[in-house]
Amino acid sequence: MRIAFVLALLLATGWSADAHAGIVIYRCTDAFGRLTVQNDVPCPKGTRQQKQVVEPPPPMPAYRPPAPLPATPAQAEAAPVDPTPPPATPLPPPPLFRCHTPDNDSYLGENGTPAPRCLALPVVGLDGAPSAATACQMVADTCERIPDGAACDAWQQYARQAEAAWRFGRAEDGAKHQAEFERVQRVLRESTCAQAKPGA
Repeated sequence: MRIAFVLALLLATGWSADAHAGIVIYRCTDAFGRLTVQNDVPCPKGTRQQKQVVEPPPPMPAYRPPAPLPATPAQAEAAPVDPTPPPATPLPPPPLFRCHTPDNDSYLGENGTPAPRCLALPVVGLDGAPSAATACQMVADTCERIPDGAACDAWQQYARQAEAAWRFGRAEDGAKHQAEFERVQRVLRESTCAQAKPGA
């Protein structure tokens, strides 16, 4: 440890690491066993001396920056990204049904199983005269789905019916019928019916 301290001291006082001469270290032990270390100065008389020559450390190699990595092949340029997403492929219109009533009337609708309804029945008294009482019979309309090939034509007809209900229906129902007509028109615009020709 003392030798390391002496070497550090020599470096701090300007000793050059590239000096060619070795450094002579004297280890001196007196009559009381006390040890001293001296640099290039022999021990005084009356002490036991150990001489050691310490070779200077080799000079530090000059700093060399690491060699640059070999150039990698240029990456293929990425295709420019179009911020505008492609238009969505239109889908066929929702199913539409033609329903028939018990009195042989028909209509278009989006529900293939309409709820049963009460069909009014005439009521007569015991004498056969019309009565003020009311009665009805629960009936259900029968529906079949419009084939896919005729779906767009059926939706066009459905839109005309919705428009007629809006324009010629009761004024108090105008807002409701207008919203329904606009909804049906949106179905036509956003489905494959937008490109279909009437009657095709």
